[in-house]
Amino acid sequence: MNKLENILLKDGYCSKDDIEQAYAIQKEYGGSLGNILLNLGSISDEIYVKSLAKQYALELFSSFSIEKLEKIAVPEVSAEYFNENSIYPVQMQGNTLILVAHTPYNASVIATIKNLTSKNIELYLATEEELREVKSMYETMEEDDGFDDIFEDEVDKLKELASEAPVIKLVNNVFTKAVQKYASDIHFESYKNGMKVRLRIDGALQTIDTIPLKLRQAVTARLKLISKMNISENRLPQDGRIGIKIAGQEIDIRSSSVPTAFGESFVLRLLGNDSVDLTLDKMGFHQANLAMLKKMLKSPNGIILTTGPTGSGKTSTLYAALNYINNEETKIITVEDPVEYQLDGISQIQVKSAIDYTFANALRSILRQDPDVIMIGEIRDSETAQIAIQSALTGHLVLSTLHTNSAIGAIARLLDMGMEYFLLKSSIVGLMAQRLARKLCSECKQPVELTQEEIKLYNIETLQNDIELPLNPCKAVGCKSCNYTGYKGRMPILEIIPFDEKLTQKLDGDKSFSDIRSLGYKTLLDDGVLKFLEGNISLEEVIRLA
Repeated sequence: MNKLENILLKDGYCSKDDIEQAYAIQKEYGGSLGNILLNLGSISDEIYVKSLAKQYALELFSSFSIEKLEKIAVPEVSAEYFNENSIYPVQMQGNTLILVAHTPYNASVIATIKNLTSKNIELYLATEEELREVKSMYETMEEDDGFDDIFEDEVDKLKELASEAPVIKLVNNVFTKAVQKYASDIHFESYKNGMKVRLRIDGALQTIDTIPLKLRQAVTARLKLISKMNISENRLPQDGRIGIKIAGQEIDIRSSSVPTAFGESFVLRLLGNDSVDLTLDKMGFHQANLAMLKKMLKSPNGIILTTGPTGSGKTSTLYAALNYINNEETKIITVEDPVEYQLDGISQIQVKSAIDYTFANALRSILRQDPDVIMIGEIRDSETAQIAIQSALTGHLVLSTLHTNSAIGAIARLLDMGMEYFLLKSSIVGLMAQRLARKLCSECKQPVELTQEEIKLYNIETLQNDIELPLNPCKAVGCKSCNYTGYKGRMPILEIIPFDEKLTQKLDGDKSFSDIRSLGYKTLLDDGVLKFLEGNISLEEVIRLA
């Protein structure tokens, strides 16, 4: 039998480079050569099926007249069996049963049908799109055609698919890789020819696997099953949670699915799967910033706001702050969506919007629980902001996050929400802005010479006075240890501003005031440049973030 790659090359459907790339992927991850070429986009599904038909000397379904399709019931073989194996009877010619499938590989299924029916079998190959049309025809058949029960057990079929050993192993391998690489998110993305699996590592996505089309439905079912989602619902977005243990480590996963043009796509956020030590002194803050934050946390009441985009480490900073002030004499309650880490000695509440248990509603109830410190996962609306301010004014220390680009921008955001300035002035203790910068790989980073233009542009002559060690600015290079990215791990850069008299005097005259350097405070850019001069992050990373 001629090899598939020889047929593809002879007919000019792909190149030798395509074949070599597919073999390299097959060697590392397994899978059939044809499916890998499909996933790479080297060949179309039509070409794949056409080449398989030539390889196995089979007929193409495209040459079969659609008018010849019959509603075939095979008494000896259940409709579920045909549907489970994606192979369908489409015509009976004397003692010959004509079947249609996407590939000829499932020889055991065809052999089983032959043994059960004692009929001659003729197999036609169809593209996935053609096969869907055949399946759709069966879905719309009337009861007296004998096919009304084909899709009754769809949920059971999906659960069966999800419980197959190869699928369980595939999904578990992805989870294991994610934990080993300290990924924060796993993306299962559905495309026409299958699924792509990507990990977000140090803030950047990396493709680690491709899942063939024939396994996409099974993987989707598996993810839904372990996420406790509705396994039969594929038209609406769903949210779920997964609790697993990998290499002795308990991992909590928040999962989200959305329907797309080619199936459902999933994003799984791994909670508790990072190397961040939730101890304030080990968060990577400069001493001046650390001292200011600790002073703010000693306030008996008021609001401390941390700002920044999603994924900038705001919640981790708040958890570290809570750990710092947590003791036997202090009652701390958090309201979160979701609860990302379990903290000993702290009461943590999960918001449930499905039953209208919002941040605002939760806050009203916990104020009757006699807390000393309240942590609000995020101030999303004016109602939550109002209750947070009232809580601060009535003797509680409130920690929360807000989505703004800078620390001082939180004032304008709260004013836009309808908060009165005099209430902000009376309640806010301090403001922070934060980003997570990728750390340079310690094994391959190389020193870099600063130009006079850079020294002037980034205020380096002034900032270097804050560094006790010799300057060690470095650049990213890339090696095996960091997967040739030049970066390994992340660290925060931040700006922190006490809401003191110096700041209020400026804001009293100009609510849009933003020049915090004039008050003696360092900006995000300044903090990033300091960490660049210390050799921790690259200048490109500072510019990207700040």
